[in-house]
Amino acid sequence: MLIVMKQTASEDEIAAVIARIESVGARAHVSQGDEVTLIGAIGDREHVARVEADAMHGVDHVVPILKPYKLASAQVRGGGRSVLEIAGRQVGGPHFAMIAGPCTVESRDQVMETAHAVQLAGASLFRGGAYKPRSSPYSFQGLGQEGLRLLAEAREETGLPIVTELMDARDIEPVLEVADVIQVGARNMQNYALLSEIGRSGKPTLIKRGLSSTLEELLMAAEYILKEGNPNVILCERGIRTFETAYRFTLDITAIPALKEMTHLPVIVDPSHAPGRRSLVPALSMAAAAAGADGIIVEVHPEPEEAICDGPQQLHTDGLEEYVARLEQAAAVAGKVLSSTPA
Repeated sequence: MLIVMKQTASEDEIAAVIARIESVGARAHVSQGDEVTLIGAIGDREHVARVEADAMHGVDHVVPILKPYKLASAQVRGGGRSVLEIAGRQVGGPHFAMIAGPCTVESRDQVMETAHAVQLAGASLFRGGAYKPRSSPYSFQGLGQEGLRLLAEAREETGLPIVTELMDARDIEPVLEVADVIQVGARNMQNYALLSEIGRSGKPTLIKRGLSSTLEELLMAAEYILKEGNPNVILCERGIRTFETAYRFTLDITAIPALKEMTHLPVIVDPSHAPGRRSLVPALSMAAAAAGADGIIVEVHPEPEEAICDGPQQLHTDGLEEYVARLEQAAAVAGKVLSSTPA
């Protein structure tokens, strides 16, 4: 349930409600706005039912949250939206974040050239895979800790925050040292042990929707992170499996406004993985921005024809500034501005 406190509620009255929630075996999740404090009572339904906060001093009213995802629900913020600040760059609200970089870290020259190109184009964050989930066990799996070292060097040179994927909880410490945002790939969306471990880390996290997952399943995955006390979650639509064979996956544009109704969390789009070829990436990027996405995560490479993995879907660094200019125009349709410099 969501407990809405009166504007005049004192700190003692808020503390009393929190104590009551915890006394019945539930957990309190507090969201303090400029005028109103919201307290979510999270836990087993029978425990939450025993809170009986309606008559407590300072309580204005109680709203039951019927969805299985409690902390991710739009009701938790009373209609407001979460805005994440990552190394001075903002994601959510009126801000549109462009996250760009290569599919995978291949070499120092490749990483630095790409990082400088996306910085010059006005990107908000730099992405790059040090650990790579591949369908074939014989495909390139990433450079691992050497890749992380190169990403750290790119951040030092450009100032761009780093987004990189974590696949295995055993690698969390070295990834935490480098990543400003941990990426959870589509195939790990329902790796609940990994999600809980990331939640306990407190690190901002980007979760990609699974290949055949519903929006509710995506939000339940986010809930695993949120319940550990980590509010910094970004959702990512990256294409789902359908009957269509003309391209790799179907980018679900409808997911953007639908998720905006369901959750307060920022929603971004991956326009690279759905089509699997670069000729379609600009159109999908513009569509996502105009539909109200809070950003995109797009793959870029100096020589995509020579890339170790996913070369056909990566944009050339040449021409990136023109692409970003068009993206800004599309984002403006939805009332958003590019978040490219520290706030």
